[in-house]
Amino acid sequence: MQVYVLLFNAGTDNEGIHSLNANGHNTVLMFEQEDDAIRFGLMLEAQDFLSPTVERFEEGDIEEFCEGAGLEFKRIPAGTLVTPPDNNVERTDWDPEHPADYPIGDVVDGMDETDDSGLSQQEMDMLRQRLEKLL
Repeated sequence: MQVYVLLFNAGTDNEGIHSLNANGHNTVLMFEQEDDAIRFGLMLEAQDFLSPTVERFEEGDIEEFCEGAGLEFKRIPAGTLVTPPDNNVERTDWDPEHPADYPIGDVVDGMDETDDSGLSQQEMDMLRQRLEKLL
């Protein structure tokens, strides 16, 4: 199965994969649908985060990468709205010699995951405001 992940500095020597840090565990999100990954990336940009690139990979390749790097992974089903946390790490460096020392991506207490039908009006307004900042 093909999945989509967010990369920073794609194709460079400083390439990195986006992850969430929840309860001390870095988790890479693998989106089943490209549009969902793009939407998540736009929400990150709306929070003044680095601009990510959405890349397609084989699910097994991402799982293997994560296991080798000490990261967890989570498949995000098509149509699921995942919102980024409000706070981000200041340093996004990653040292392959010490992967656990350098969390990549967002730092959160927990992931806020709901489907489109489960959003409150307040959540929809907040999402709309974030996307409007992109324009």
